[in-house]
Amino acid sequence: MEQLGQTLWQLVEVLGSLVVQVIRLGLHWSLLLAWLAWWLWGVNWSKAWPVLARGAWAPVALLIFLSALVWSRIQPGSCDCLQFVVVPNFWWQLGAVGLLAAITLMCGWLQGVFGWQPAEISLDPPVSTVHTHGHDDHAGPEHRHVEEVPRHHTPHH
Repeated sequence: MEQLGQTLWQLVEVLGSLVVQVIRLGLHWSLLLAWLAWWLWGVNWSKAWPVLARGAWAPVALLIFLSALVWSRIQPGSCDCLQFVVVPNFWWQLGAVGLLAAITLMCGWLQGVFGWQPAEISLDPPVSTVHTHGHDDHAGPEHRHVEEVPRHHTPHH
């Protein structure tokens, strides 16, 4: 019975260690996870694809290029991230930003494959025809009325 208790305690320790490691991993990659979550569940790709097809891809490509250019000036240096090749400055930044853009487009593709679509949110205020005429002290329903749309009369000659 004592061995069973020790085994259960070891299991609790291992599970606790696993939870801590998963949380650390999630925090380490939190920006990428937030990026993926936004492009996967926050963007309505059924509306974004036609806009990109009509020409919005050009400013996006320019932003990718400019992002890599600015990154290469902020953090200059080559990358020895590939095993046998040293990638020169700007080109590895362009590859990294291009990979991020490709992953973003893949999120849109996945949204279409799985049929996910974010809820429609209207930023316009609701249209109301009920007015109170500024009588805040008499705000009951008996003091409200619906305004009629004025009709334009043309004079008969």
